[in-house]
Amino acid sequence: MLPVPRRERERPEEIAAAVRWIEKTSLPVVELQEITRVHELIDALGRKLDGKPAATQTYRRRRAVVFNALEYAVELEHLPSNPLSRVRRKRGKRAVQEVDRRVVVNPRQARELLTALTYVGGYDRASGRRLRAFFGRLYYAAVRPGEALGLRRSDCTLPASGWGRIELAETRPTVGKAWTDSGEAHDRRGLKQRAHGEVRIVPIPPPLVSLLREHLKEFGTAKDGRLFSSERGNVIAASSYSRAWKQARELALVPDQVSSVLAFRPYDLRHAGVSQWLNSGVPAPEVAARAGHSVDVLLKIYAKCIDGQEQEMNDRIMQGLGEEDDATD
Repeated sequence: MLPVPRRERERPEEIAAAVRWIEKTSLPVVELQEITRVHELIDALGRKLDGKPAATQTYRRRRAVVFNALEYAVELEHLPSNPLSRVRRKRGKRAVQEVDRRVVVNPRQARELLTALTYVGGYDRASGRRLRAFFGRLYYAAVRPGEALGLRRSDCTLPASGWGRIELAETRPTVGKAWTDSGEAHDRRGLKQRAHGEVRIVPIPPPLVSLLREHLKEFGTAKDGRLFSSERGNVIAASSYSRAWKQARELALVPDQVSSVLAFRPYDLRHAGVSQWLNSGVPAPEVAARAGHSVDVLLKIYAKCIDGQEQEMNDRIMQGLGEEDDATD
C-alpha cells in the first residue's frame, strides 16, 4: 500500500509494473468463499519464502493484517463475511519476549544518567536539559516514549511537595509524514491496547514532580500544551532523543558499561522503572495498572531483578531461610 500523499500521483514504471504483476497473480477475493482457498491462505501465512514454517509471532502479525484487509472487503460487499473467521489454525504458544536483565539500570545509575543529560548539547547544554524530565518520566513513571511525548500540562498534577500524578490519554508514536493523514511525522493515537478515550492514571514520586516543575519553569510548554517539544515547538523526533541518550550514556557510565547493553535504548528506562516497582514490593496488579499492562504480561516480561541488586535479593532469601550468608561473616 502506498503512503496517503502518493496515492494520487502518477506511478513510476517500476511501481506500475509491480501493481500489474499483483493484479495478474492475485486470486479474486470472491474465491475466498471456498473453504479450500481459505486453508491455502492460512498455510501461506504460516510459511516463509523458502517454504519453511514461520515463527508463531510472524504468523499472528500476518494474519492480523490480512484479517483487517478482508474486513474492508466485507465492508465493500465483496464478501458476505470474513473467511478467516471460519477457520481456526492450531498454533503453538506465543513467544514471550522477556526483558534482558542486563539492560536494567539500578536507581543510582538512573539518577546519574539523568544528571548526565544536563551536560549534553551545545554551548548552553539546553538540548540535554530539555530532555531530562522526558527521560525522567520514562523511568519514574515507566511510561512509553510515545506516551510521554503526548502528555500535556493539563494532564499533570504537580504539587509543591509530595507525590503528584499524571493522566495518560494519548500517545504520539513516530510513523513518518508519508503515513499519516495529517502530514505530521508523529501519529496521534489512544493508549496501547485500550479503548478510545480511556485514560491511565499514574502516581508520580517527588523526584519526578521536581523534574517536571523545573522543566516547566525553564522551557514552558508547546502551543498546544504539550510538556515536551523541540526548540521550534514540534514533537521531539526519536532520532533526537536517542542521540542525546547515547551521549548521556557515554558521560554517566564507565567504558565497560557503555559498550554493554545496559540502558542501551531510552525504552530500557521503562523496563528499569517497572522492575524497580516490583522489587520494591509493589503488588503486581498495581504495577500492571500503572504500566499499562495485563498482570500476565507483566509477570512474564518485566519481573526482573535490577542490575546491582543481586546480593540484596540473595540476602533476603537467606533471611527467609533463617540463615546468614557466608559473605557477611
